[in-house]
Amino acid sequence: MLDAAIVAARKGGEVLSRYFELTGLEREEKDDKSFVTKADKESEKIIVETLMAAYPDHGFLGEEGSDTKPDAEFRWIIDPLDGTTNFVNGIPLFAVSIAAVKDGLPVASVVYNPVTDSLYAAAKGTGTTYNGKKVTVSKEDASHGIVSFGPGKHAKKELDAFFSKTEGIFKSKRYLGATALELAYLARGGTEAFASLGLQKWDYAAGVLLILEAGGTITDFDGGPWTFEENHFIASNGITHEALKALVREAREALE
Repeated sequence: MLDAAIVAARKGGEVLSRYFELTGLEREEKDDKSFVTKADKESEKIIVETLMAAYPDHGFLGEEGSDTKPDAEFRWIIDPLDGTTNFVNGIPLFAVSIAAVKDGLPVASVVYNPVTDSLYAAAKGTGTTYNGKKVTVSKEDASHGIVSFGPGKHAKKELDAFFSKTEGIFKSKRYLGATALELAYLARGGTEAFASLGLQKWDYAAGVLLILEAGGTITDFDGGPWTFEENHFIASNGITHEALKALVREAREALE
């Protein structure tokens, strides 16, 4: 399945590359105030067609409307353009995100940024690769570490609280507007921690497997077991996890 996902991700990425920085690219505003473009829709279409040709019995869930066979043994969760706001503004931080899910857990995943030709991939039990080479999470502690945040559509107050409480816990903080890439960066050792603040499944489905297979840790906000349905969670290289839990506590207190 991973090979098929890589092929599909590259095809989706080719679509995005054709439209990136194209003057006058039309965009629509969805009900949640996020953008969708012709690039999103065409990317999802070719990804679904590619995977469906290989796995006609599988189900599909895509951000731009694909929703089939919810009870299938395997279901593909697709974000054909994660980071649409970056994309439409000519910022090269966006990606195709694809994950195959079985029994409520991702078993294969790919995140692909066509601008940098950066491809992150993982299959359950086989580790994570970056452009074909095995990678692992970093060994930095919080005092030298970067934490990033992925807010849901209505999490501005949460994001502000987490940002304001980072000082003194982590060295640096980021909000890049492309969750799939932020999770991929954590998996390959580029950052040390991440907090999901109410994201959608297609935002994190591929990235969480990358982190786990790279030796990272994912829990709920309290440090307990995390389930795939829970869209508030924290992920880290393990070393910074206690610091990340402390950040969560301080941010929660600020929101009370």
